[in-house]
Amino acid sequence: MLTLSQRVTIPAHELEFQMIRASGAGGQHVNKTSTAIVLIFDVRASQALPDYYKQRILAHTHPNLTASGKIIIKAQQHRSQEMNRQDALARLKAHIDAAMVVQKKRVATKPTRSSQRKRVDSKKRHGQTKALRRKTSY
Repeated sequence: MLTLSQRVTIPAHELEFQMIRASGAGGQHVNKTSTAIVLIFDVRASQALPDYYKQRILAHTHPNLTASGKIIIKAQQHRSQEMNRQDALARLKAHIDAAMVVQKKRVATKPTRSSQRKRVDSKKRHGQTKALRRKTSY
């Protein structure tokens, strides 16, 4: 079970875990044990997620989200299967939390008169500096 908030939890039967062999260094241990975890969560088929969550998650672009609406996370950071399972669940929770963040609407502000004046003055000063570098005709 994965707890997202006080009201929203994802039950264990909606999370699919596959155990695979981890790639990379590790000697004989990596060749004979399946310590890596692939976590597959189908957002569209989930009964526990409210529609608002589903819409936000599917609209949020993420490399682990497939076109069919599944989130696939491969965890192979640790040497134990249980640690990789916890890592995969934490990454799924982080992905869902990131999708649920609503950005503040930007309010356009007008520059102050003094800032406008400073900008024009600096442009004039820069132009005068360049004008002094020009060749003069006698």
